[in-house]
Amino acid sequence: MLSVLCVGVATLDIVNRVDTYPVEDSEVRATDQSRRTGGNAANTAMTLAALGNRVSWVGNLARPAPTAEQDFTRHGVDISQARRISGAAMPTSYVLLSNATGSRSIVHFRNMPEYRADDFSQLDLGSFDAIHFEGRAVDQLGPMLLHARANTSARISLEVEKPREGIEALFGHADLLLFSRGFAESEGCRDAAGFLGSLETGAPATCTWGADGAWARDCNGDVSHAAAPETGPVVDTLGAGDVFNAGMIHALGNGRPLEQALREAVGLASAKCKREGLA
Repeated sequence: MLSVLCVGVATLDIVNRVDTYPVEDSEVRATDQSRRTGGNAANTAMTLAALGNRVSWVGNLARPAPTAEQDFTRHGVDISQARRISGAAMPTSYVLLSNATGSRSIVHFRNMPEYRADDFSQLDLGSFDAIHFEGRAVDQLGPMLLHARANTSARISLEVEKPREGIEALFGHADLLLFSRGFAESEGCRDAAGFLGSLETGAPATCTWGADGAWARDCNGDVSHAAAPETGPVVDTLGAGDVFNAGMIHALGNGRPLEQALREAVGLASAKCKREGLA
């Protein structure tokens, strides 16, 4: 069993399922609606806990935040060290899930402040085998990565989903970099293997590419690929990348070689796409 700390955002996801994605200036009826906890680091934390690990999540939570509290508790994630903000509202993602394609489209609203490096520096990191960071708020993320590197021997992973000014300077502080297709394309790359080959950092790195699976590059620069298994129709892709990240952290933390970890993570993410929600 790994002891893992996930650092990032938790959101309230209001998910409306529709037959097809609506055209602009139209009205459609949702076939189903659910409310669930989302956010990249939160999803990864809950998946890691479902895989049998001891998991803590830290970030900012509204006081109260009943949906997040219930979902974290149900999945066995410790949130006792999260920063509580009285009078704040949870960041909210309004999600459309298409029955036709399984795609998810998101409108996100937040006025919650970012989690601060000063709060992170107060944590005792000595008990963790792995610390996973969501790549956001670079001005706070940089000091957190440096503090983690100086105060623990845990494997440090960094998810890089979106282009953010200055985030490239932080790549060298992570032991594992987890890139999205969107980030690779923002760098002008048209395929995952080419993107990974262009990285200057020597840390192992992965890049997901939707239905084509994912690629990984090891510390020697060798690139491998894991195809997504075809096991049925796509039902819900929301959070699939976060599940992939959890799969990589879990597999590597349990001693799997990078190629095997990649296959296992792709398998987990693909299985998630065939069902509603995380679990």
